[in-house]
Amino acid sequence: MLHLIQIIEDSKVPKYKQIINSLFTAIENGDIKKNDKLPSVNELLIEFDISRDTIVRAYDHLKKLKVIESVPGKGYYIKKDDLVLKAKVFLLFNKLSAHKKIIYDAFAKELGDNATIDFFIYDNNYRQFKNIIKESKSRDYTHYAIICHFEEGGEDLINFIKQQIPLEKLVILDKKVDLLGTSVGCIYQDFEKNIYDALAELNPLLKKYRQIKLLLRKRTYHPVEIKKGFIKFCGQYAYEFNIVEEIENEIIEKDTAYINLMENDLVILIKKIKETTFTLGKDVGIISYNDTPLKEILLDGITVISTDFEKLGREAAKQIVEKQKQQLENPFYVIPRKSL
Repeated sequence: MLHLIQIIEDSKVPKYKQIINSLFTAIENGDIKKNDKLPSVNELLIEFDISRDTIVRAYDHLKKLKVIESVPGKGYYIKKDDLVLKAKVFLLFNKLSAHKKIIYDAFAKELGDNATIDFFIYDNNYRQFKNIIKESKSRDYTHYAIICHFEEGGEDLINFIKQQIPLEKLVILDKKVDLLGTSVGCIYQDFEKNIYDALAELNPLLKKYRQIKLLLRKRTYHPVEIKKGFIKFCGQYAYEFNIVEEIENEIIEKDTAYINLMENDLVILIKKIKETTFTLGKDVGIISYNDTPLKEILLDGITVISTDFEKLGREAAKQIVEKQKQQLENPFYVIPRKSL
């Protein structure tokens, strides 16, 4: 029975959850029947070189679900073999972050216990993205849920996806891939419209500044539509503007509002402002992408613009559970604070 349990080292799914997923799949496939004895904790520990706590956690969770039972002195046995999995999902994100965790948690919660997820990260690297997807074809997934953000490359993305993933199994998250058409499910941000609308909403606070600068690295995975929406706003509302590709070399100027996309750049920006005599929220301003608890209290509050990450994950899972193929724009919101 050990051969039915699969531990994927590259997966970001915790190993205890991979044990659970493997047993769910084996039960659904009929490879394990009611009253079958499961491998002991020691057998799994030796076979997969994982901790005892990991295995016990997996078995305890299955006991709570009444899928297995333990018989003192004998071991663990299958109690229920009539499971029907909602889905076996291949989930691929571009990076790990606090916001991606919110998406993952909401996604997993909406799918529930009768679904399995194999979760992978490709670090914004298009070659790694392609390799992970190619390797996934050895496993029988019912759905693919992917985010497409790359620092470089991706010119053949459409052809690659069409060749490697059955479109009826595909759900796109975060960034819309228009050329795939409406045959795939998609929960997306309209990056150009979102930043334009957010800055228009913040315009009463921005009016005190002469210029606005967008911190956007030359080598970045961020969609070019953010830059387009920013330039469009500045042009229509008559602001001087600039794109800062290296915040390390930036000289902080008075009467300037800065928009940052990356957390590391926000740290550098704040340090540079503190080295001046300027007052934040009066002489200089900050608008940051994506809210965190820290930004709520940092410098008495950092103004943020952000999508609803929890809703993004939840709606993507609904597309799978409810077998939908909808193109849904995810909500975007503004939280004004003292940094502006």
